[in-house]
Amino acid sequence: MSSMFALCARLPELLERTQADLPHLLVRGLGVVRTEDDDRALFAYNDAFGAAGYLPRVVDLPEVFRPRLSGQIGMAASDLLKNPTGLVESRLMHTWYSEEVRQPIRLRQVFTLPVPGAGPPAILVAGISSERALHASDIARFEATAADVVRVFDTRESPEEELERLRRLEGVEQLLPAFFHILDIREIFERLSEITRGVVPHAFATMALFSESLLELTLYAGTSSISAPSFSGPMPVPPSQTAVWVCRYVPDMQEHPHDRLVDFSAKAGGRASIRVVIRLDDRTIGAVSFASRERACYTVLDLAIARRVADYIALAISHQRAAEEVRRVAVLEERNAKLEMRVRTLSEELDARAGYRRMAGESKAWKHVLAEAAKVSGTDTTVLLLGESGTGKEVVARFLHRASPRHNGPFIALNCAALPEHLLEAELFGYERGAYTGAVQSKAGQLELASGGILFLDEVAEMSLSAQAKFLRVLQEREFQRLGGTRVLHSDARIVAATNRDLELAITQGKFREDLYYRLNVFAIQLPPLRERRDDILALTDAFLTEFSQKFGRPPTGLSSDARRILQAHSWPGNVRELRNCLERAAILCEGGLITPDHLPVKITSSQQSQTADKTPLNPTPDAEPAGDLVSVERSLIQGALETARFNKSKAAKALGLTRQQLYVRMRRYGLL
Repeated sequence: MSSMFALCARLPELLERTQADLPHLLVRGLGVVRTEDDDRALFAYNDAFGAAGYLPRVVDLPEVFRPRLSGQIGMAASDLLKNPTGLVESRLMHTWYSEEVRQPIRLRQVFTLPVPGAGPPAILVAGISSERALHASDIARFEATAADVVRVFDTRESPEEELERLRRLEGVEQLLPAFFHILDIREIFERLSEITRGVVPHAFATMALFSESLLELTLYAGTSSISAPSFSGPMPVPPSQTAVWVCRYVPDMQEHPHDRLVDFSAKAGGRASIRVVIRLDDRTIGAVSFASRERACYTVLDLAIARRVADYIALAISHQRAAEEVRRVAVLEERNAKLEMRVRTLSEELDARAGYRRMAGESKAWKHVLAEAAKVSGTDTTVLLLGESGTGKEVVARFLHRASPRHNGPFIALNCAALPEHLLEAELFGYERGAYTGAVQSKAGQLELASGGILFLDEVAEMSLSAQAKFLRVLQEREFQRLGGTRVLHSDARIVAATNRDLELAITQGKFREDLYYRLNVFAIQLPPLRERRDDILALTDAFLTEFSQKFGRPPTGLSSDARRILQAHSWPGNVRELRNCLERAAILCEGGLITPDHLPVKITSSQQSQTADKTPLNPTPDAEPAGDLVSVERSLIQGALETARFNKSKAAKALGLTRQQLYVRMRRYGLL
């Protein structure tokens, strides 16, 4: 690193001498590229923008600019514009600056030649504004400059310089106590400037942090000598430079094409300036700058000491970020704890209102569903509940209602599949007297009744396309009209929709409007099937048995271990609804005794039948039906068809020779919904 600091400090002098000896060539820039190790190269370049040092990978350098032992190469500068964001290309051509800034120092050609005697392979780079060809005398002058570069590399500090370096390093050590008790470096930046003023002379000091993309910078801290407002803006150079940049030295910012216009230190009267990188975890994260009111006053030692200061700042930033992460985690844990407490409180409240534990479940998947519902409950955002039939979508919808600011308003549930098309629209939007045959008086629709509360649309995928088009307007404009009416009504109902269908597939099949899908799918919550939350099966079982004990007045003694094992092993294609129906049947059959496998449906207890369930015909056979009165027979037929069809209502209705609406009427009649 000392070689780079030495080059950045000496290149301005070497450039001035070369310009004086070759005025006809208009030499604008001078640089050196030398191999540092097997992978990296030292690249330093000086021009009107100052002297800057970089440590790029050798493979990232254009072939012409890679260190070599022999061969002089000249090239047109226009060739560099083919890759304007490259490190060398953007540094020499200043492609990220405006044309007004670049024009006075625009290069026409670049000349490179080896630097013999520099130790590892190295080349000298000269940026030239003249288009004239180089003569032998010009090349000889560049070779003399290359020899001067070798002397820079060979320079060793004297005993006096060594003592001065050690004195300054000892002064830098005073920074450590200042960082012990302060986590925000901005609070002590003025103090930092005072401590370092004795080892890095300066009148102004600033510190900037870069974005992770290295495309934005923020002025993070500055001394009181600079009346600098808070500033954030784009980086003046591409990420290819910033990522491998190490240091910069500007002899006089008042002559700098860019800094004299925008740099806060320059505006305050600063002249000579040094800037070094702040790196953390092997990444460039920012820079610290020192500026003096004097011109060209900084040395190699000043750059080295400034880099040591930057290392201490990086350490302080590391501690600050660690503390911020601890605080962030603590806040997150506190927020999660409050959310979990809120979910538990609401669940218990709903359980108490319903008379049994409808919200039973401690599995991670179920808690995630309730946490998502709790997060969105405080807004009026439309919610879409997705999941198989019987997973508890209405339970979650009621939970969301209770947790929302609308909990004092109504909760209106409408099953879109249970009504024919014209009745669904009449039920949803309401109708005026005479709107259709039988409409003897006006009636408010569910949208009106749900005002100030929540309208829960179950099986929303079963809504007809014409009803979808009308409902889309409700979501877009929050207004609608009753059937047969002309008055525009406004809706203040929050919409929660649910479906067990794949809506994206329904869109491709032309059965569901795409625009309505995106209106509904604002905040989707996926409910897991019961087979993915087996930890909740026993908790749900206890909740249902408690409910049945209140309903039937003869609670079961309990559940045998074999019955528990069977319940936990079953795949439950009908999910929580199937579990509830199974337990209701068992609670009746056990007559207040212990529920055993004999009280469970044959389908659940027979492993052989469960393995061949997919091959079982949908039409239930008379032999499979229990004896009894017609009501019991019909209920058993419907329940058997639903279980065989894995609670797919369309398949079950088809097997029974019923329409879907007729099936829903009977399911409601027999308590199978």
